[in-house]
Amino acid sequence: MKNIPLGACQLQHQLQEIFQKALKKVFEISFLPEISRCKAPQQADYQTACAMALAKEMKKNPREVGQMLIEQLEDPLIDRLELAGPGFINIFLKDAHLVSLSDELFHPFQKQSEKVLIDYSSPNVAKELHVGHLRSTIIGDSLARLFHFLGFEVMKINHIGDFGTQFGMLVTYILEKELDVEKSCLPDLMEWYRQSKMEFDENAHFKKRAQEMVVRLQAHEAPIQKIWKQILEISRKGFSEIYHVLGVELIERGESFYQPYLKNIVDLFEKKGLVEVSHGAKCVFLEGYKDQNDHPLPLIIQKSDGGYNYATTDLAALYYRIEHDRANRIIYVTDLGQAQHLNMVFDAAKKCGYYDPNQLLVEHAPFGLVLNQDGTKMKTRSGEVFRLIDLINEAIAKAKEILVARHQGEMDESTLDLMAQTLGVNAIKYADLSTVRTKDYIFNFERMLRFDGNTAAFNLYSYVRIKSILKKCKKRAGAISLTHPSERKLLIVLFQLYEVLDIVRKDLMPHRIAEYLYHLAETFNEFFRDCRVEGVDEESSRVHLLHKAQKAFEICFDLLGLKTLDRM
Repeated sequence: MKNIPLGACQLQHQLQEIFQKALKKVFEISFLPEISRCKAPQQADYQTACAMALAKEMKKNPREVGQMLIEQLEDPLIDRLELAGPGFINIFLKDAHLVSLSDELFHPFQKQSEKVLIDYSSPNVAKELHVGHLRSTIIGDSLARLFHFLGFEVMKINHIGDFGTQFGMLVTYILEKELDVEKSCLPDLMEWYRQSKMEFDENAHFKKRAQEMVVRLQAHEAPIQKIWKQILEISRKGFSEIYHVLGVELIERGESFYQPYLKNIVDLFEKKGLVEVSHGAKCVFLEGYKDQNDHPLPLIIQKSDGGYNYATTDLAALYYRIEHDRANRIIYVTDLGQAQHLNMVFDAAKKCGYYDPNQLLVEHAPFGLVLNQDGTKMKTRSGEVFRLIDLINEAIAKAKEILVARHQGEMDESTLDLMAQTLGVNAIKYADLSTVRTKDYIFNFERMLRFDGNTAAFNLYSYVRIKSILKKCKKRAGAISLTHPSERKLLIVLFQLYEVLDIVRKDLMPHRIAEYLYHLAETFNEFFRDCRVEGVDEESSRVHLLHKAQKAFEICFDLLGLKTLDRM
């Protein structure tokens, strides 16, 4: 199977080029027109308002401009053009050309020369993954899948919190209480962390010893390093279990990884004359950032006691990703609350000459909160942050209840368990990814596990139905011939996947893939209602069309990190 360039099957892109050439020919102007899907597909396939955009500048009537363009424009892709309203041009595509282009659908993309680095998930060591890590992990993974699918080299970085004051507290507590780390598990570490935090806040002597322990840890004292590494390994095991269930793979590169580079970063900013000392701390002041009292807000890169902080580590990480990883695009998937901090880091890096924003794209893909049904931040009844594993297990349990009720003892226990895990995890992921990334959303098991509406289960059921139809058909896939409007509509929707992926590549909004998947499922169900497949004259053509549709479903499921089933 040959590889294709990114724009090969993108109808919008091809139409843009066709109209651009026509505008050059007719009006002798260079103009890239906007082409959009027609909101009412029964009226046209695509539409452009380019005549209206140009009419004012040309001092002509928009319909007159549109008519001049229509009379001169010819292309094998276009069946006909019509003027509509004040000057819109409706575009109708040629069936025969759509069918010939369909042979290119869903071939692998050509490899891209750019490397995309995505920073996501990023839990803290000695703490369990909680609901707050859900969105970063799922959104980041979906974006990583997208760029990989489009042919880019992708680095998936898990920037874990594995250094700093919290480890000074925890290691001091472990040593002073003579606790056995080797025989402990993640819940033990969490409890010890809670106790050490209380000591740190309430006991000045303990606080001083904990701060001294950080220095000893940074100095790589062997006994301290041993305990720290044991803590890391226990945490890593806990994280890995959840990542496995979610189907997520990451390169772990924690804050400690950048520790050897922190002094160099401060030196670099000082050499550039960007450091000001404020209350003993080394700061970078950036234009446009103010505190709540309207005073200049500093980005502290070295504390008054000589220690480093998150800003120093993030600046070191960014520098490493540019200079050593040689990334061409760097994406940080964190909550909205970190927007100001990251923007200050990016602006400081640009001011220091790390990179030219015209040559390298460094961006924050922020997301909103997961909320309870009453609109409050999601927590357990006791007020604790919801553990992610508990959320996943509850979704799987509820999915199993639904499956047991639907199948009335038809399946063995192991099949039910496998299906329940797929449906439960899919439901959690899809509910998140179908929400606009920057908005909060309300977590609702009942809604997300429904078999109707815009849910993972509905989309998966449509896919299973395609597989069921194809299993019954006796004829092999043959040449596609469009004999019914529902066939044509389904084929055009298949092409539109490319347009969606190109938009998400730019705006990092994976809900568009979920929206497309739901639209594909609805369009397939219209086809299923209108067009019989098995045993009709059009069987081989429709088998071919359904194989293409099945592939589109599988691509979307994979990009959203969802698993498929053969039955439901």
